[in-house]
Amino acid sequence: MKNTNKFSNDQQVRLKSTGELVTIKKSMYVQTMKRFSYTLKEYPNTFYFEEEIESL
Repeated sequence: MKNTNKFSNDQQVRLKSTGELVTIKKSMYVQTMKRFSYTLKEYPNTFYFEEEIESL
């Protein structure tokens, strides 16, 4: 599959729910859900989907 995720590693983004600026640590394609998940440097034990994050 072609890499079509919206965000790249070390990119600064904003969480839609809180407006907080965070940094992408790692992205991963979840095949069963057919979308990308992201872990953040600020919250390494939590993952977020593209719908929960926005570009600056």
